[in-house]
Amino acid sequence: MSKVQRQDGGAAAASAPPFADPDRTTRARIRDAALARFAAEGVGKATIKAIAADAGVSAQLVVHHFGSKDGLAAACDEYVRDKIREQKQSAMAAGPVAADLFQTLRDRQDEGAVLAYLARRLVDDSPHVDRLVDEAVEDAVAYCEEGVRSGSLTELALSREHVIISALWGMGAAVLHRHAKRLLGADILTGSAQEQLTYIVPATEILAKGIISAEALDRLRAATDDPTRSNS
Repeated sequence: MSKVQRQDGGAAAASAPPFADPDRTTRARIRDAALARFAAEGVGKATIKAIAADAGVSAQLVVHHFGSKDGLAAACDEYVRDKIREQKQSAMAAGPVAADLFQTLRDRQDEGAVLAYLARRLVDDSPHVDRLVDEAVEDAVAYCEEGVRSGSLTELALSREHVIISALWGMGAAVLHRHAKRLLGADILTGSAQEQLTYIVPATEILAKGIISAEALDRLRAATDDPTRSNS
């Protein structure tokens, strides 16, 4: 049956789709439904029909707004990039932050869908994902420069190579979130702030204090700079 009886005898529609809030624009409802569906199934497996049902609209309306599933995924990527920028800018206004691209989002419980989407999306082989990562890195360069000026980051943060590696580590943690939860008991996507500290504190300690001795680093640099070292 498509309807259920209310206690007062009237008919009520079956449970509304999770993203069918009439106070939000149709485009926003579709996008949010796509974020959740892509996060759960991946862009390849998710269907426009399923996304439309989640949003409480027709598949034709999804195509009208976004053109295709690829266009919808690109719109989700753009939304995620904007969210990262928004949260990072907010954090900068409040005080210095670390170079981890997604730490600010982890601290906000309402952004779990964004991180869940990223965790799934980042493993896709797509030019759209390349652009998503490239723009996130460029933003990280700017944030790190501000962090150096504020005194929260060292001069290493001015090196593009160091920023890229730090950003890749942060993205990699999002992709491997299942193992972080399994091994550390930390849900770094949607867990509570206290739970996420199980990951954030040791990760920050590694960045701040390091785990490799200065002597070992010197030997590595010497080997790298040795012109007689074999290239084979």
